Amino acid sequence: PPAHLYEREIKENLNYRVLSSYNLSKLSLMKISLQLLFLLFFLQESFATVWHVGPTRTYTYCSQVASLVQDGDTVAIDYATYINDAQVSWTKNNLLIIGVGGRPRLEAGSIIANDNVNGKGIFVIIGSNVRVENIEFANAVVIDNNGAGIRQEGKNLFVHHCKFDGNEMGILQGGTIPNCTITVEYSEFLNGGSAANPGYQHNIYINHIDTFIFRYNYSHDAKSGGHELKSRATNNYVLYNRIANIQTIDSRNIDLPNGGTTVVMGNIIEQGQNSENSNILGYGLEGLSNPAPHNLWIVNNTFVNKKTTGSFIHVASGTNSLFVKNNILAGVKTGGLVIGAPILLDSSNNIVVDNIGNCGFVDVDNFNYRLLSNSLAIDAGLYINASIGGYQLTPDKMYKDTCDFEDRININSIDIGAYEFAPITSGHEAEPKSYFSIHPNPASDYINIHFSGIEKDPTIQIYNTFGTVLKEVMISNNNTLNISDLPNGIYFICLKNTSIEALKFIKK
Repeated sequence: PPAHLYEREIKENLNYRVLSSYNLSKLSLMKISLQLLFLLFFLQESFATVWHVGPTRTYTYCSQVASLVQDGDTVAIDYATYINDAQVSWTKNNLLIIGVGGRPRLEAGSIIANDNVNGKGIFVIIGSNVRVENIEFANAVVIDNNGAGIRQEGKNLFVHHCKFDGNEMGILQGGTIPNCTITVEYSEFLNGGSAANPGYQHNIYINHIDTFIFRYNYSHDAKSGGHELKSRATNNYVLYNRIANIQTIDSRNIDLPNGGTTVVMGNIIEQGQNSENSNILGYGLEGLSNPAPHNLWIVNNTFVNKKTTGSFIHVASGTNSLFVKNNILAGVKTGGLVIGAPILLDSSNNIVVDNIGNCGFVDVDNFNYRLLSNSLAIDAGLYINASIGGYQLTPDKMYKDTCDFEDRININSIDIGAYEFAPITSGHEAEPKSYFSIHPNPASDYINIHFSGIEKDPTIQIYNTFGTVLKEVMISNNNTLNISDLPNGIYFICLKNTSIEALKFIKK
């Protein structure tokens, strides 16, 4: 039967893209083909609009389309630098806001800085379930010193492959939002902070939400006493990042002031010589006010303290448990390795040395903390058969510059620290496993492509269900591919001349 006969029924029974089992049963009785079922499943989204923003478009700034978008729409921002646009408030739900053709730079100016009425930052996201991809946010300054690249006020946010440069706050989530998850991945944060209000602005600041996931990011060089990462979320998963201070005057690298459940795994965490706070990671130091239990797992990280004073971990007394295993903690600890009195301290298989040069790092001066073949960390770790919040405490990835990861292949016993030593074979290092992904899926006009462990600029092939190649183009990592010329339907995308399995996606 023609799809339009069921449009009203589908729209009335869809709950943002999910068919009830009842309607699926009704449709199956009509013996609808698989392709039509896909069409019906995504029927509601087929009415969504793609709003194009760019110097040659009808709309040249995001502020011109913000009041026009509806739930489920896409805003595609062409690669360019956009200077001194007004603050943009996104009030609708299920939006995709994506940079295309490169990563556009949204650079705040005097319009936002002088906004006396409601100045908050470049983007204020009020709607729920918004995804932001491939955009750079820069120089957000406002009157109350909390100028954010993204000010998050709605429920659930996903940030992918973005950059936050020189904002008073890179991402600022304000207020208390229950059942809210914020995920940030493949993104860079730098120079967050405010000289006008030192110590209160940070590269990223998350207030009271349920879950914060921070993975494959590079957060560095917060200034004016700010933190590279601060979160009051009940559950925090800080996984496979580089969190570092190189030359600015920052505070702690990681501050988790209200406790809760936290996993810090697979990170490179470095304190520079100019940091005003000699403590690297703080937990519960403004009161254990998050819902109990207050448990902190610190596993397979590489901590490096380049100050002449310092301490590594500071927890509030009354913390239920502190689990510290398989970490390298390199540098002086004049204040102590661990400060505070957790009820349970479980610590083993860590390497603790005052002299960073004794760790067997490849190149400390150039921030390469991979392991040499003579490192004491090799095969000295402990496999941990435990899972917290769905995350296994045996790492399966390693951070890779910049804002990426590679698979961790644990050889023999697991190595201590954020990196597994890769033995040399026939003059070459062992190759990491390959990785390939696309977003969004389904897609309308563009897909964002991410890969690792393969050649630098591979050839992408898109073919239909009959195996006919429809598009073949060379593309770089973390870039976008225009698919607007493809008819709606089911397609497969692959990396030519690799063994990586093709991915299926839907053009709508």
